[in-house]
Amino acid sequence: MRILPAIDLREGRCVRLYQGRLDAETVYSTDPVAVACDWVQRGASWLHVVDLDGAFAGRPRNMEVIKDIIRASKVSVQVGGGIRSIETLEELLEAGASRVVLGTMAITNPELVAKAVEQFGEAIVIGLDSRDGEIAVEGWAATVAQGTIEFAKKMVDLGVKRVVFTDISRDGTLKGPNIEAIRELAKSIGIKVIASGGIANLDDLRALQELEPEGVEGAILGKSLYNGNFTLEEALAVTGEDVKSC
Repeated sequence: MRILPAIDLREGRCVRLYQGRLDAETVYSTDPVAVACDWVQRGASWLHVVDLDGAFAGRPRNMEVIKDIIRASKVSVQVGGGIRSIETLEELLEAGASRVVLGTMAITNPELVAKAVEQFGEAIVIGLDSRDGEIAVEGWAATVAQGTIEFAKKMVDLGVKRVVFTDISRDGTLKGPNIEAIRELAKSIGIKVIASGGIANLDDLRALQELEPEGVEGAILGKSLYNGNFTLEEALAVTGEDVKSC
């Protein structure tokens, strides 16, 4: 199972939010590029970068920082937050992003998602941000009356091969991932799932790893790493991922 350290960007800083709330922010670093390089030096082969300002604004706000992270880290980078046009998507891929995560755009413009998947294939990932079983959009500020699995199946029909699933009620809480929801999603849609939200300890990673046969291929780690609940090296040892350095 792949481990993806998270780098959430707000006003050029590396932060974490509690359940996506802007009023519940913890700043971990004013130098996100240095944070990225540190994760890579410690073994990360993938990074998950989110433009939080972009998610709320509907357009990228930390694009230059993201590009700096891609250039400096020299590993695979998955980027999300505020990507709501083909032009933004192309700009990120041309800058070296390996995958882009589409959230609000997938709800508001599924035709554009189909076009993006046709053109860029598995570089397109759908973000399934779930609150009480419904899809959240616009930086998790709103939900739409559509079930998570129902929506995911529509994305599969468009050719999407991979999703990032986040249970918002668990995000930043260190209360453990929603294993049952992740299992149900993976079984229902039959494509690759990356789990995010609530991972607190190595046992949580072991529980997610047991879902690999169902299609769970990765875990995004944020607060648990930044708070020192365990090290990246320990996480990689649990999942058996090959350690790679710069």
